[in-house]
Amino acid sequence: MLRNRTVLGLATALIVLGGAYGGLAIFLAGHVASNVRVDGIAVGGMSSREATVTLERVLAGRVLRPVHLTAQSRTVDIQPGAAGLEIDTGATVASLTGFTMNPLRMWTHLTGTDSQPLKLRVDHGKLTAAVTKAADVLDSPVKEGSITFADGRTTGVPSVAGKKVRISETVDAVASVWPRQQAVQAVTTVTQPKVSAAEIRRATKEFAVPAMSAPVTVLTGRDTVVLQPRQYAPALSTALDGAGRLQLRVDTPMLMAAIRAAAPGIERAPVDATVRLVSGRPQIVPAVAGTRLDAQDASARFRAALTSSPRTVTIGLAPAPPKVTTATAQGWQIKEAISTFTTQFPVNPPRTNNIKIAIATLNGTLIRPGDQFSLNATLGERTAAKGYRKAPVIYAGRLVSDYGGGVSQVSTTTFNAAFFAGVRINEHTAHSFYIARYPEGREATVSWPDVDQKWTNDTGFGILIQAHVEGNNITVTLWGTKTRDIEAVKGPRRNVVQPKIIVDARPGCVPQLPTPGFDVTVTQIFKKSGAQVKTVPFNTHYIPEDSVKCTPPVAPVAPVVQPPR
Repeated sequence: MLRNRTVLGLATALIVLGGAYGGLAIFLAGHVASNVRVDGIAVGGMSSREATVTLERVLAGRVLRPVHLTAQSRTVDIQPGAAGLEIDTGATVASLTGFTMNPLRMWTHLTGTDSQPLKLRVDHGKLTAAVTKAADVLDSPVKEGSITFADGRTTGVPSVAGKKVRISETVDAVASVWPRQQAVQAVTTVTQPKVSAAEIRRATKEFAVPAMSAPVTVLTGRDTVVLQPRQYAPALSTALDGAGRLQLRVDTPMLMAAIRAAAPGIERAPVDATVRLVSGRPQIVPAVAGTRLDAQDASARFRAALTSSPRTVTIGLAPAPPKVTTATAQGWQIKEAISTFTTQFPVNPPRTNNIKIAIATLNGTLIRPGDQFSLNATLGERTAAKGYRKAPVIYAGRLVSDYGGGVSQVSTTTFNAAFFAGVRINEHTAHSFYIARYPEGREATVSWPDVDQKWTNDTGFGILIQAHVEGNNITVTLWGTKTRDIEAVKGPRRNVVQPKIIVDARPGCVPQLPTPGFDVTVTQIFKKSGAQVKTVPFNTHYIPEDSVKCTPPVAPVAPVVQPPR
């Protein structure tokens, strides 16, 4: 009986001890071992949740700090998040806990000291991309030594070794130390230069110092030019040959520029042939050939003179043909008036001033076969600096004052000359409302820079524009070779709209006389040898010109005026 009670007591004790042991194992499974540090952060004895919160709190600032990737004296900051670097606190804590019944491991868990690394998530694709981008800044190409020539003096420039980031090894280096280290030395390959200090000393002695030692005399056949070292120094440099030796180099264009600067009249520029108006008629101005310095082999011959005696070199003059020959200008066959048109303008001194400036600029304009004429390109912006004055223009259906008012009368006159010459009209814009001194549906305004008149010379011959003012008349004549006859047929007015009456007391008001708005079509008829070959319709829409009465009364203003510039 006693024995049974003893066995039962032992069994009960074993069960109690086993339960306690199992409970301890379960407890330890959810807690970090005593005295454990993760990347220097104490988390020993903490529950999984406590350890996770502690790591995230301590590491919050560390994960935001950039990685300073360095090569020599250059540094590029890489943002960890963008580079695919993350701390995996969940995996880190999971590696520190876990269930075990091994008494030795349980004892170590209760009493041991351990240091564990952080678990990371690294996106190697993103990190490689970030390091590759940083390498664009960190890489430094090899710089071969040279000799510079400035202000008549020589200066040796030492060689500098080159460095190139090795991407793969640098990616591994960053991943292995982050986030413990913020500064990482990039892994690089060093490239040694070919030019040694001894080679720079040799070149300086053998040709650099002699090159700067005295002036060089240049003989051109008719002139003698003495170039001082400071004058030709910008043309000198050194280059590396295949054997790694420095050679003296002479830049031919810069040498020619130095000679021209020292003797400005040594060359004569060619003059292109052209056609000009002489006594009111076109006349060919023949081309004139020029001369230029003969650059062939000039570099080698000048280089030889720098290290020889006497320091003299011959650089002759070669013919410089014009781009446009006399034969080319003759082929344009600008010989007769192919169209002419005249308009009258009212008395308005500022407006007349603007017309005269524009006409003087337009007169003599040459349009080669196939080229396009642009009135804005020919006249440029109308400004006070060019002498233009403020005069009435049309803006948003009302008359206002602006620089260049009146130039649209020049545009309309030119447009009609182009219309009756039969050239291809590319761009034109009618005035917003009808102006009685212009032909209905056959006129063109102009405004800088967006409202233009453009047409292409498709006659097969050249066109020369003759423009002049006589009294109150503007006449534009196009000279060339006549290949077609042009007639204009105007249709009836359509969709007539009557103007309104406006009373305006604002400063700067310009009075207007009423004119109805309407639509009209003008047909351009092409004839050759009396037979019609084609027609081109021009459709124009005019808005009404409202009657504007300014109060208080202002001085009279010419009722018919000019649209935007």
